[in-house]
Parts: sequence; structure tokens; C-alpha cells
Amino acid sequence: MQQFTVPQFIDVEDKIIGPITARQFVIMLCGFLLIGICYRLFSFTAFVMIGLLIFGIFGTFAFLKINGVPFHFFVLNFIQTSRRPGLRVWNKEFQKDLLVQEEKETNVSEVPAFEPRHYTASRLAELSLIVDTQGVYQGENNQGTDIKTGQIEEEDSKKDKMKLVN
Repeated sequence: MQQFTVPQFIDVEDKIIGPITARQFVIMLCGFLLIGICYRLFSFTAFVMIGLLIFGIFGTFAFLKINGVPFHFFVLNFIQTSRRPGLRVWNKEFQKDLLVQEEKETNVSEVPAFEPRHYTASRLAELSLIVDTQGVYQGENNQGTDIKTGQIEEEDSKKDKMKLVN
């Protein structure tokens, strides 16, 4: 059996610049570009206020983790959860109508009767051995067993021989 090494720490992001990951670097780069655009468009006091707000928002998205999950995933999960209905109601009358329709559509007489098979403990042990050996062991008394149907081909060949003799 082959031995495989199991990767460790697959949930840790790769660091590219000191302690900063690629995701954090891209988010902060976008934030600084937006702050640079604000510097060109607004007066200094408006730039400082908007720049601090942008820096705070992008810093939060880049560095904050809630329960070990990055903040942008937390926000996406929050939005998805808030859009779903909080209360799920089961409509019993609707289910009863479906059951009545299904009973009308299906006839009980069309369903064939199922007879469960009963196996002895020795037969179950033998089948277990066949499964454990992945079919290498075929069993002692059944040389050609069709596992899907459970019928012995040997019996079929004996019947064919009897027909030839008669």
C-alpha cells in the first residue's frame, strides 16, 4: 500500500511581503489607489475625512478576521443569511393534498409483493469473506456464482446435462 504525505496548514495563506498576504496586499493597494483619487478630487479637509474612512474600511476588509474567517466572507455570509426567511412554516394541508393525489394515482394491486431473503450465518460469513477478498475467494461449494442474482451457474449446467441425457 502506498504512503502519501498529508498536506499541513492548507488553510494558512502565503505571506508575500513580511506578514502581509497576497489578498491583504491587493485590498490595501485598491484602498490606497482610491485614496489617491480622492486626493486629486477633493479639498484637503474633505480628503482627510474621506481618506480615513476609506483606509478604515479597506483595513477592516484586509486584516480583520471573525472566528478565523476573513471579514469579506463574514459580510457575504451575513447578507445571504439576512436575505433568507427566518421562519420556515410547514403547510400540513398542502402535504395532505399531495398524499391524497398520490393515493388516487397509484394502485396497490400493481405493486409486486416483496419476499425478504433469509440467509444463514454460514452463508453470511461466506459472503463476507468473498467481499473482504474482493472476489478472489469464490466460495467452497459454488464455483461459478453470479453474485448479483445469487444463483449458482453450476445448477444451470447440471440441468442442461440432464436435458442432453434425456
